[in-house]
Amino acid sequence: MTEVESTTAAASAAASGTLTIGGDLTVRRLGFGSMQLTGKGVWGEPADRGKAIAVLRRAVELGVDFIDTADAYGPEVAERLIAEALHPYPAGLVIATKAGFERPGPGVWVVNGRPEHLRAACEGSLRRLRVDRIDLLQLHRIDPKVPVADQIGALVELQRAGKVRHIGLSEVKVAQIKTVRRMTAVGSVQNKYNLVERGSSKVLDYCTREGIAFIPWYPLATGKLPKSGGPLGRVARRLGATPAQVAIAWLLGKSPMMLPIAGTSNVGHLEENVAAAALRLDPATMEVLEAMG
Repeated sequence: MTEVESTTAAASAAASGTLTIGGDLTVRRLGFGSMQLTGKGVWGEPADRGKAIAVLRRAVELGVDFIDTADAYGPEVAERLIAEALHPYPAGLVIATKAGFERPGPGVWVVNGRPEHLRAACEGSLRRLRVDRIDLLQLHRIDPKVPVADQIGALVELQRAGKVRHIGLSEVKVAQIKTVRRMTAVGSVQNKYNLVERGSSKVLDYCTREGIAFIPWYPLATGKLPKSGGPLGRVARRLGATPAQVAIAWLLGKSPMMLPIAGTSNVGHLEENVAAAALRLDPATMEVLEAMG
């Protein structure tokens, strides 16, 4: 096992290794999620815009080359912050965004998979991110009120028009992934998954077998992971790491197609998370942590 260094100065996401999305888009396996950069309830501007910008720039300095966002974060705020902080983008930086929600108010999320909404959302993301093509556009949710073929068809049209490179899905079951794959290639799946919430284990197994990137959202189960007690705390103390770092290392150890996107609005927490890329858990430690699920 490799202990996390006491300083994060030399931390780099490169230590997490790489995976390939859609056969041609290779990124490091530790990314950054931008949702926490917005205001309370994922609504409005951040309390401190300067700190939000600093976090994004520091993430890239630490070797992160995959940033996850969505038009619904803010709404629109996270995408604008990313462009303000990082455009013109460094070579190799992948910004993945999502479409499929409307945001009528703080903490309120309304699924909308109508083709016209998805097309408008994509156009908006292109403008805010200041790009000609979105490398990975993920359907935020499959809308049960709209035929799946219509939702995916809209994304495929955008892809054929050169506005989208790869198509991803979010919060789906294996059967839904298979249905969509009969229509088009699926580059990624983004489902809720972490050390204590593993309802998407079958989806993870499927993605691993099929070579589909699995992006666990809520990877640190904020507020649910024990801070110092139990198996997680004991493992962290033994390794000289934090519980959050061990939780990230556990995710990375679960599958070569795993791409955690731990988010934060704090540079110190960001550096701590990225340092987890260098942490390796042996099989015995993985088994101890498995028992927490």
